[in-house]
Amino acid sequence: MAEEHDVEEHFESGDAGASATYPQQCSSLRKNGFVMLKGRPCKIVEMSTSKTGKHGHAKVHLVGLDIFTGRKYDDLCPSTHNMDVPNVKREDLQLVNIGDDGFLSLMNDGGDLREDLKLPEAELGQKIREEYEGGRELLLTVLRACGEECVIAWKPNTAAEK
Repeated sequence: MAEEHDVEEHFESGDAGASATYPQQCSSLRKNGFVMLKGRPCKIVEMSTSKTGKHGHAKVHLVGLDIFTGRKYDDLCPSTHNMDVPNVKREDLQLVNIGDDGFLSLMNDGGDLREDLKLPEAELGQKIREEYEGGRELLLTVLRACGEECVIAWKPNTAAEK
């Protein structure tokens, strides 16, 4: 009886949305595309294929940068095998405010506000703060994959300046 109860709980907490990843044959991956390396969503920055060896498969050497941390990962995979590719969503949101706690107030096209993302660290965050404090209207690009999301870029909001 207890086992059935555990199963029910598992399904209740399951994600109703799309899967975080989907399989794709290694040989069809491309540079600047996305792939899961060592369990992290990465952008492919280098790819090389070795010739078919004595035991069959050509191998693909992949080098990728974690899309959230910038850390470098690499992997070797037979070209005929499948690799997981993360479902990556990209969205431009208008910057409304930067809170004292470092959290951003962002508005989507529908006028909905969200305040759960922090200002990025380092140079990107400094530049966003400078531009915002200088009175510019900004659009921030938010990348979402595998249950994580962060601001990866900014640009002037040209629609607001007209």
